[in-house]
Parts: sequence; C-alpha cells; structure tokens
Amino acid sequence: MNRLTLEVADIIRAVGNRFWEEHKSHFAWGHRKVLDAIVRCRTAALGGHRDKCIRCGHLTASYNSCRNRHCPKCQGNVRAKWLAARSAELLPVPYFHIVFTLPHSLSALILQNKRLLYDLLFRTSAASLLELARDPKHLGADIGFLGVLHTWGQNLEHHPHVHYIVPAGGLALDGARWIDSSPRFFLSVTALSEVFRDKFCEQLRDLFQQDRLQFHNSLKHLASPGAFSDLLRELGEKDWVVYAKPPFGGAEHVLNYLARYTHRVAISNHRLVAFENDRVSFRWRDYAHGGKKKIMTVSTDEFLRRFLLHVLPKGVVRIRHFGLFANRRRETALARCRELLGAAACADRTETTNLMRCPACAGIMLVIERITGAQLYFRPDLGLEIPQRCRVDSS
Repeated sequence: MNRLTLEVADIIRAVGNRFWEEHKSHFAWGHRKVLDAIVRCRTAALGGHRDKCIRCGHLTASYNSCRNRHCPKCQGNVRAKWLAARSAELLPVPYFHIVFTLPHSLSALILQNKRLLYDLLFRTSAASLLELARDPKHLGADIGFLGVLHTWGQNLEHHPHVHYIVPAGGLALDGARWIDSSPRFFLSVTALSEVFRDKFCEQLRDLFQQDRLQFHNSLKHLASPGAFSDLLRELGEKDWVVYAKPPFGGAEHVLNYLARYTHRVAISNHRLVAFENDRVSFRWRDYAHGGKKKIMTVSTDEFLRRFLLHVLPKGVVRIRHFGLFANRRRETALARCRELLGAAACADRTETTNLMRCPACAGIMLVIERITGAQLYFRPDLGLEIPQRCRVDSS
C-alpha cells in the first residue's frame, strides 16, 4: 500500500477479525469496540451530513466521525476546540514543560491495573509539583498547571508518563503577589524525582494493603506481602526519571506547543510506511540513540497488540488540571493572577473556532441535512458519494 493513503483502519479492516479471534482472551470488550469504531469512522456505516455555506451557498457532504478518543482520524477537530478553550486561560509568562516517567519494571503491574495506577501517576506527580513549589526553599508559591497522560513510546511499547505544562511562577501563599521563577530553572528535578518516587511507592503500598491491586499470570507471586515488599524496596533504590525541558515562550507559543501533546493517539496515520506480507512498517524516533529517525517493521499481530496496549479504560481522563488551574478554583485564581501581572483576560474564541468554514469563501458552514447509514444504503439518490478517506468534518 502507498504510504500516503495507508491508515490504521486499513490494517484493522484487513486482519482485525482474525487477530481478535486468536487473541481476544488477552483483551477486554472495550478493545474490540475501539477496533470497530476505527474501521467504521468516516464510512457509510456511520451515516453522514450535508453542509451549506450561509455566505455563498456552497454545498458539501461528509461521512460522520466515530469520535472515539483512540481513533487516529478523530483528534484534529477535538484538539482544535480544546485548544481554543484553553486560549482564554493562558498567562503572559514563560512556560516550562516537565515530564514524569514511571520505571519500566512497573509496566506489567500497570497494565493489569490501568485505572488505579494511571490515576496514581497523576495524583502523585501533581502533588510533588505542588508540594515542592509551596516550599519556601524552592519557589514558595501556589502554582497551576495541566497534565497530559501518554502511555506509549515511539516504538508503541508501554511507556507511561505525564507531560505537564507549567507557568514560570505562581501566587504567593498569601495571594498578595505574583512570584516569578528563574527564567531558566523552575524546580529541582532531583528533588521532584525523590518526592515523586516516595509518594508513588507509599500510595502503591496502601493500595496493596487495601487489597485493591490485581495480580495475574506472571505477576501472581507479587500477591505475597514479602514479594511485594521486595518490589517496593527495589523501586525505592532507583532514581526515577523527571525531566524539565528548557522554558519556551509566553502565551503566544503555548497553544502550538500543547498541540503536540494533547489529543494524541499511540500512532498517527502519517507515521505508517507500509503494510504488506502480513507486516507493518512505521516511522519512529530512537531517543536512546539521539532521537535518530528509523523504520520499524513488525507483524500485524504485534502491531495491533502494541496499539491496543494504549486503550484506556472508560472514564480515565487523559488531560487534567491542578492547583490554580483546577476546575473548582480556576476562574477566580486566573483572574487574580492576571490582576497581579497587569494582563487583560484573553478573549474566548471557542465559539467561532468550533464552526466549520467554507472551503470556497471561508464563510460559516451549517448542517442542513443528516443522513443515516440506512438512508445511504437504500437511497443512493441522496448523493453522498465521497471516498471513505474524506476530509475532516465537524460531526
């Protein structure tokens, strides 16, 4: 297949049923729903809609999207709408990018306890940032930030980590002034690593003592208190990875930067190179060797296995806000920060950004007719004759 037209959906459509029949005992029904959604996305199976420009009358037709958060084709519009909403929350200060990564030795345990341990990763890493920032020895301020959970590495193997985007400073503990961090340095990554490790291990021990963890197959031995204590001791002796990237520009650069990390899936269609002879080739960066670009080729079964590793349980939220940006205090906290920084509130552009634009005149497109899959099947005269790989729509 030509790389320009190759999609994850093509691979699933070709071998997905066979893969599921052979390996379904290793997966949950939610994984099957993801495979089915990706195959049906922007095809006649989901129906479609006709749109008309209110300015020039231009007519278009589109198949509907599946809207599954693991679908490579459904993230563009969702990302654009989310970023537009965030534009009203940006502060006129530099921002830092901080990454917390869990040790590889925890990977198998996490995969058997995704809901609990992804939440624990969020809670302990965020608490580490908040605690250290409030310490007068470090920043002495209340901070706010957002985090994005990624569970994959470039090779599609399991690699759970959280990306945090943090303004370079925070509110004084009494709320009376804004405290700037160093323009080159936010918080000690060594201190963050130690606090993060200790918090995670302590709360992991609590989960074990509360009998909330599952241990299956090769991990059954960890159900023993002695074996689990040995695991915790080994984890406590390691240096955990916390990485702070150099600060990037102010609010005008943040949205573009966020777009690289929010609403991503394990692999996008543009990274696929070839699908032939029951093997899939895709591009990846080998960060262990300087980020060198390489091509990896694996069997279709291995490709789908790796892809499904990153399907999140229902209800697990990938993007979360903490501290000053937490939902319950965001509005008042941001208003106070802007007041102290002497900055006006950003205009909320969500309403206009969410509207689909006419390809002919850039006017606003409105849906004038919705068409079900049955109507498409029995009523070819409706005229929705467009390829399965159609343009990104607003459905």
